[in-house]
Amino acid sequence: MTRLNFKFKFVVFILKGGVLMSKVLNVGIIGTGELAQVVHLPILKELSEKFKVTALCDVSYNSLKYNGEKFGVSNLYTNVEDLVNDEDIDVVFVCNSNEYHADAAIAAANAGKHVLVEKPMVLSLSEAEAVIEAKNRNNVHVMVGYMRRYAPAFEAAVKEIGGLDQILYARVRDIIGPNDYFIGQSGTYPKKFNDFPEELNKERAEKSEKWIREALGEGADETTIMLYYFLTALGSHDFSAMREALGMPESVSGFAFNSGGFFINAILNYPSFNVVYETGMNNVGKFDAHLEVYGKDKMVRVEFDTPYIKGLPVKLIVSETEGDLYKETVIRHTYKDPYTIELEALYDAIVHDQAIKTTPEDYRDDLIIFNMLIDFYKKQKQ
Repeated sequence: MTRLNFKFKFVVFILKGGVLMSKVLNVGIIGTGELAQVVHLPILKELSEKFKVTALCDVSYNSLKYNGEKFGVSNLYTNVEDLVNDEDIDVVFVCNSNEYHADAAIAAANAGKHVLVEKPMVLSLSEAEAVIEAKNRNNVHVMVGYMRRYAPAFEAAVKEIGGLDQILYARVRDIIGPNDYFIGQSGTYPKKFNDFPEELNKERAEKSEKWIREALGEGADETTIMLYYFLTALGSHDFSAMREALGMPESVSGFAFNSGGFFINAILNYPSFNVVYETGMNNVGKFDAHLEVYGKDKMVRVEFDTPYIKGLPVKLIVSETEGDLYKETVIRHTYKDPYTIELEALYDAIVHDQAIKTTPEDYRDDLIIFNMLIDFYKKQKQ
């Protein structure tokens, strides 16, 4: 099968043995750590009629060697530029450390490659604008990895919420146990490697501080920086889903932070209702993530389980009263995991020129919300 240029907006098929075959996209993955090993590499292998992983890139040669052998990938790179300039690659997955997402995504776009960049896409608005500019200039597709928003239960919840006569209140919660607890039982057996120069840890820390201080201002203290990093990491999923379901908030009227257990509470204001946001992490093996909207005559709740154990369904729960009857409907649309559905949507965007909803422009609005929260927190401290 020959490599095709998908900058031209038409669908290409190949006739093989009298059967019409759809294009298989060659994938290069930057970052072969936990997420790539637990999620992307196994799922891409299952989606072999749509994707083929042909190249890997990581600063750890042992990780490259291990994952190359495990997943049958022979093209191994330790330099991002070498991978993105591989002529056989159609789409690049950016799964390395957050601080390097912008550099990798821009390099891939400049090489004419489509991109899936894991969340958080970037840490600052200037990085977001640079990714958007590279995407538009090179006429490539860029998807941000917000897999929760591709779950059919979530999309159905958005429709239910849109049909409410009036929203009175909403709650967004994301309180989870340690990732290692879930990953250890996922059956994927990832391995961690540390065979890379110590100076890379220093470079990563300096890069992270640079972008976060740009976002927060030079006067930000260590606690504020830690808060911002936590919000961009875990909170980006929550606010992205909240925006699709409810739109952008107008302001913030409350923010509390418990450094002992790293729990955050916030109140976000909409024109006619408020949203309470709760997030945090502890050592209990429970994944409690949901968005719940209270209408006058109906309540709509969408529940997410850990994405690291394949096949756990996202559920939609609709509660309403009809006369004396209280009715609670639990809808499980599919056991297909949101990551798989997200990658199928990426394929359709590239091959069939379908629209992507989790774009870099869409992600930029999450950065605005993060800054709204941090600005309120800083004002409280004055």
